[in-house]
Amino acid sequence: MMKLLVSALVVSFTSGFGVPPPTASLSSLSTTRLYADKPKVFIDGEAGTTGLQVRDRLAERDDIEIISIANDLRKDENERKRLINEADVVILCLPDAASIQAASWVEPDNDRTVLIDASTAYRVDDDWVYGFPELSKEQRESLQKAKRISNPGCYPTGFISLTRPLVDAGILAEGTPVTVNAISGYSGGGKGLMEIYESSDNHEPWGTYGLTLAHKHLPEMAKYSRLGTEPIFQPAVATFPQGMVVSVPLHYKWLNEGATGAAIHEALSKHYADCQFVKVMPMGMDKVKEAGLLERDAFLAPDALANTNQMELFVFPNDEAQKVLLCARLDNLGKGASGAAVQNLNIALGLEEATGL
Repeated sequence: MMKLLVSALVVSFTSGFGVPPPTASLSSLSTTRLYADKPKVFIDGEAGTTGLQVRDRLAERDDIEIISIANDLRKDENERKRLINEADVVILCLPDAASIQAASWVEPDNDRTVLIDASTAYRVDDDWVYGFPELSKEQRESLQKAKRISNPGCYPTGFISLTRPLVDAGILAEGTPVTVNAISGYSGGGKGLMEIYESSDNHEPWGTYGLTLAHKHLPEMAKYSRLGTEPIFQPAVATFPQGMVVSVPLHYKWLNEGATGAAIHEALSKHYADCQFVKVMPMGMDKVKEAGLLERDAFLAPDALANTNQMELFVFPNDEAQKVLLCARLDNLGKGASGAAVQNLNIALGLEEATGL
């Protein structure tokens, strides 16, 4: 049976840890075509961290056909160009500069492909639609017809999920200078860091980085949170492979007058009420403990959602101290990378959003 599908090109990046992109003007075009067969998917860079994860998520699907490049031709530009333009869906697991180059290989007369770039190259480019469908109803609708989609970063996914609904609800004012503290599994550093952590014990048990306060995720954090001001961002990596917790502490005096942790929890719950992959957990330490969400009734484990596309949001208020801690828990390689790319792919193809996830 012939299926009416939107073809897609997915551009992905192997490390969560840029270069200025060229401008584009195709984000709002919407083109469909008839396929007599299943859409073909080519993963360029499938041997990388994200590439392997994406392939695993697509391998058992019967609604697509995966095509692969021969091992000895993986660096052959002509062969990669051929496969990119032959495939209906191309997943590029490459750094920023390589993703920009690969995206430029789409032939000028190829107006059927949707580009989903998961590097940082296009995340704040107004000609690309940001690939966080839970941002708003309008965002999901834009993704359904977009021709250029930028996949969010792992840390920004957590940060934006916590702050954007508060700005939209008038609880947190634009321009508020917040801080964000986060810890990620070492897989976020790609194969190089994974080899260090997995080949010996000669590595730090935990380490903070980004000490120049100029992390490449900051621009998208400021833009899509609608805060407009880059937060002070302190990321860290530790001795577990996958998962992360992103934390945003807030004083009540920074919030709209009268706002409390309960108001924040209500706003988040309302915003994500109909979302499959983002869930707001019970409010406060006692209820979170009762729900069995803490290790030994005390610790919010960062790896609890490994190998899923789920994200959990937590609100820990202290009304007496007039402050609140917001936390997002997710898999840096799942909702923070390959899972999000597959979710956006499904949306672009008009498929059930959870297919393969």
